[in-house]
Amino acid sequence: MEIHGVNIRLADRSDVDAMADAHRDSIQSVGAPYYPVDVVAGWLAGIAGELYLDAMDRGEVFFIATGNVDEKTLVLGFSSDYPTEGATHGTSVYVRGQAARRGVGTALLRRAEAHAIAAGAAAVRIEASLAGAMFYKVNGYVEVGRGEIRLLSGHPIQCVFMLKSLTPGGC
Repeated sequence: MEIHGVNIRLADRSDVDAMADAHRDSIQSVGAPYYPVDVVAGWLAGIAGELYLDAMDRGEVFFIATGNVDEKTLVLGFSSDYPTEGATHGTSVYVRGQAARRGVGTALLRRAEAHAIAAGAAAVRIEASLAGAMFYKVNGYVEVGRGEIRLLSGHPIQCVFMLKSLTPGGC
């Protein structure tokens, strides 16, 4: 399977259903091997286009990567940037299994980090899935703890709390 013509752009409201499809694919193909079946089901339960519309309304900014797969344009993945507390922002990256390990996630992460810097962020925090922790580590994030969060479905999920300084000499 070849991916051609990868393009990264700011997502808009018309992209939310395609983002949800990419998010579900990422959970099933990349995340599922790290979690029990019931956790994966709970993770998938909260994924719908409205999730991103609500986040956009709260000020979260999304970037999507599109590409041609089997002669069809597809959302390959997305990243986000949102302010949390002080000069810290939050981010997330999800890519379809077929786009994993092809540089798409890193490109999306860089776009979200650039947006955070432009918005005045000094650091980025993430609640990384067990599947994503190594990806973030390779991209300069430092583990600051482990624990669990509650998914939208109410199910708990194990995660790795990570931090990356966006300023020289930070963290």
